[in-house]
Amino acid sequence: MSERLSDLQRAVDELESLIPSPQQGLPEPVFRLLSRFTPLLSVDLLIKDVGGQTLLTWRHDEFYGPGWHVPGGIVRYKESAVHRIAEVARLELRAQVESEPVPLSIQEFIRPNRTDRGHIVSMLYRCRLLTALDDRLRFNLGIPSPGHWQWHSSCPKDLIQEQRPYERYLG
Repeated sequence: MSERLSDLQRAVDELESLIPSPQQGLPEPVFRLLSRFTPLLSVDLLIKDVGGQTLLTWRHDEFYGPGWHVPGGIVRYKESAVHRIAEVARLELRAQVESEPVPLSIQEFIRPNRTDRGHIVSMLYRCRLLTALDDRLRFNLGIPSPGHWQWHSSCPKDLIQEQRPYERYLG
């Protein structure tokens, strides 16, 4: 048994040597491995316009498939939720936001049949845009592409399944 633990420790040491800065994010294979053994913490940004419409972005990836979603992201090691909110706004919306200090909602998403990203605890923060959105990414007609955004007056039928618990906040 101690030989197996030694082998495991060597593997962990080797893996750690390949990660220059966990605060900057993990290499995808390492991130996937960790997501198989531990819940992930994420932030989601609830942004409303003056008319009460909700800002959603389109995603289409291997984890969630195609659909509208509340912009969000996984919190990195030793990163505050406030910093991740700012990064999500910068990366997904190309904008700046201000968030309330306390989450509006905390949801636990467990996908029993999923190996990677099978357990996520998400904090929904009410946010306010401080800068304009990139109008080139506004969805108008046709089929949306990943990164498109659109204001919604109600919960769209093609909201990604994992975010259905947010439906009451979207109307």
